[in-house]
Amino acid sequence: MTYSLRIADIPVSERPRERLLTYGPKSLATAELIAILLGTGQGKGKLSAVGLGQYILQQLGKHQRDPLDVLRDINPNELMNIEGIGPAKATTIVAAVELGKRTFQFRPTAKAVIDSPAAAAAALSHELMWQKQERFAVLMLDVKHCLISAQVITIGTATETLAHPREIFREVIRQGATRMIIAHNHPTGSVEPSQEDILLTAKLLQGAQYLAIPLLDHIILGNGNHQSLRQTTNLWEEYPQEE
Repeated sequence: MTYSLRIADIPVSERPRERLLTYGPKSLATAELIAILLGTGQGKGKLSAVGLGQYILQQLGKHQRDPLDVLRDINPNELMNIEGIGPAKATTIVAAVELGKRTFQFRPTAKAVIDSPAAAAAALSHELMWQKQERFAVLMLDVKHCLISAQVITIGTATETLAHPREIFREVIRQGATRMIIAHNHPTGSVEPSQEDILLTAKLLQGAQYLAIPLLDHIILGNGNHQSLRQTTNLWEEYPQEE
């Protein structure tokens, strides 16, 4: 099957580009975002760019897979196995996916101020976001919450990692940090804390009290998302930190 992909065939009020300009990108379905990348093309049949976008997602979602999970790590040859996708469109889609990843893969400059969960997640996104293995990292800060160093402490399997409080505090003390934020990723994309995450955080908060090195937060990163345990649990009320 081949396609006629003319955006012009779609009524102006329904065209993805016009809707994005009017309502913003979040208002568009995934198939519509793909349609903007595909633009126009020639071929047999009558399927709009949006229709082709939907068809691509259907093909990627075979075998009960999440199409966005597949798209995140796809290569041009895999896309070209989908009917209607040639080298130009395949490379356009892959380039857009890679650009999206890189916007999250921010490397903070020295002395960057980490003053919010979003800033902490951004500082570690290069190391933790979209990783296939779970990683545990620490942001080490000075008294003004300026970044001293970001360090991955452990790398686990696809489903779990091990981070012992001893290893974490050893690195924090070695770097001369007076504040710290811990973080890890969930390869599944979920940012909900597990019971193990809660227990480890409680242990580290107790250790931070003893060493007088406040633990400011524990951030869980998923695929483009993050969650602050400080904002979503009462652990910091149970184990107050002198900040």
